[in-house]
Order: sequence, then C-alpha cells, then structure tokens
Amino acid sequence: MIGSNGDRGPVLHGRRKARPLRATRRRLVEQLLPQLQIDLTAPNFDMASCFDFRPEQVWLEIGFGAGEHLAWQAAHNRRIALIGAEPFINGVARLLAEIERTGLENIRIHPDDARALIDALPASSIDRCFLLFPDPWPKRRHYKRRFVRPETLDQLARIMRPGAELRLATDHRGYGRWMLAHLLRHPAFEWPAERAADWRLRGADWPPTRYEAKSRDAGRDAVYYRFRRISKVEPDAQSP
Repeated sequence: MIGSNGDRGPVLHGRRKARPLRATRRRLVEQLLPQLQIDLTAPNFDMASCFDFRPEQVWLEIGFGAGEHLAWQAAHNRRIALIGAEPFINGVARLLAEIERTGLENIRIHPDDARALIDALPASSIDRCFLLFPDPWPKRRHYKRRFVRPETLDQLARIMRPGAELRLATDHRGYGRWMLAHLLRHPAFEWPAERAADWRLRGADWPPTRYEAKSRDAGRDAVYYRFRRISKVEPDAQSP
C-alpha cells in the first residue's frame, strides 16, 4: 500500500503521481509490486526475510527515479540485495516493467518516503547507499526539505556498516556545496577524494541516468561524491 508522510516533518520529495498509468504498468503496480514491496509493519522486521537468497551485501538507493541505476546495479551484481525507495509511482512502475522484462530477482521496493524505511532498517545493515540527483529544493525557504541534513545523515550513519560507501550526485551547484559541507562536518563520514577527477567523474560501476543525460544536454555539469562510513574512535583508543 502506498503510504503518506504522516508526522515525519517536512516533505522531502516532490510529486507522487504524474499522468495516469497505462494498463500494463497499472497491472504491474497491482500485481507485481505487492510481491516486491517491503512490509515495514511486519513484527521483528528482518532484512534476510525480504529476499529468496542469502545476499553477500545489501545496498540502498534513496529516490531511484525511473529505476535505471537501481536496475543496472542489480543486473551487474546478482548476489547483492538492492532496496529502492521512491514515492513517485510512475517511476516505481517503470522499474517494475524493467524487473519483469529482465527477470531481476534481487530488488525490493519501498514506494514511499525513504525515511520510514531507514527508520525500520537494522543498525549496520547497509553496505552501500546511493542518493543520486535528489530534488535540490533551490529556494531558501525550502532548504528544510533537502534530504542531506544532520538528522538524516545521523540515520544513514546508524544503518551503514563501518566501511560502507555513500554515493551522492547532483547537478545543482548550491546543493553540491550543501552536501559537501554537511558531510564534511559529520563525524561518521570521511571523504577519501584526492583529486578533482574523484568527484567530477562517475566511474565504470556508476552508470548514467535519464535525468543526468537531460542535465548534460542542458549544459549543467554534475558532481559525484563518494563518502565512507567510519567507525567512531573511542577516547581510550586514541593515542596519547
């Protein structure tokens, strides 16, 4: 069932629906989505029970849009379990169509606000997290709706294993600076970049998306950040 934001605070995502779904995609939402949707209300929520195999790792994509990146990662990493959160039902339907077409079995979906999913995930359960081209909410009065903020970074730090990678991308300069500033200040993340190419280029295991192509056609360059979840160093473990 598609839920609502409830009392989670500011809405961090955009629209929930666009044009009416075609009959084939409406069928997928009605029939396939219930098989792949994560039930956050289940007692003793367990990640392992969501998949029909024992995954080597679990990766999370927050706001997967039309699902191109999530599907690519699933197809190229068959032993990895991928979870995607996306409230835009037309994007969910596109991903479902790709899952049916290619027979992908390692994707599960949360068709709603990612924060509810993050709250339900066990601590240290995620090995890689993606936040790619989120809504930049460019107006100052909407900054409170940006996903990258101290409280959400705290929650991501909780669910990510030490050494897990957080990948972020944006084509909005202001939001790019915002992301970098917030993550550099957060004690749970480190930025291992050494040269400009480390944030100007995606890398072979980071495929482009439809949105990214449109952005480049419009003359906007993107930044690609990779941060690492670090373990907190206890005071008594530090060197004198």
